[in-house]
Amino acid sequence: MPPTDAPTATALKLWVVLSRANAAIEAHVTADIDRHGLTPAEFGVLEALYHKGPLLLGDVQKRTLVSSGGTTFLVDKLEKRGLVERRLCASDRRARYAALTGAGRALIAEIFPVHAEAVRRAMSGLGLADQRQATDLLRVLGREADALTKPGE
Repeated sequence: MPPTDAPTATALKLWVVLSRANAAIEAHVTADIDRHGLTPAEFGVLEALYHKGPLLLGDVQKRTLVSSGGTTFLVDKLEKRGLVERRLCASDRRARYAALTGAGRALIAEIFPVHAEAVRRAMSGLGLADQRQATDLLRVLGREADALTKPGE
């Protein structure tokens, strides 16, 4: 039997609606990325380096929400394709930067504007003011959820 108390029922409904909206939008975004022979994670690495410049591998991990091992794997794959290179860190011999190669910069510079348009189009169900409000509300929701103790902790 579904919960009858309003706070729980409302939270469950929000979770379902949010999940379905995310899946619908993600389908558009993923379809655009697939056209270029990239995975969403690979695209995320290229996009982060394109907009932020060379990043320490740990910073790539934080920006792309991929595990440490996953980040190494992605950078390895992109390096083999000639899109990313590793650079030494002058202040820490153990640290490495990931940076776009010329080919990587050319690729992401070509595909990012089309990708941004695909995202804009997928989000067009809400007007600009509503998108800004949704962004603010979801940021608060994410921060508050992140601050809570997780089940089992």
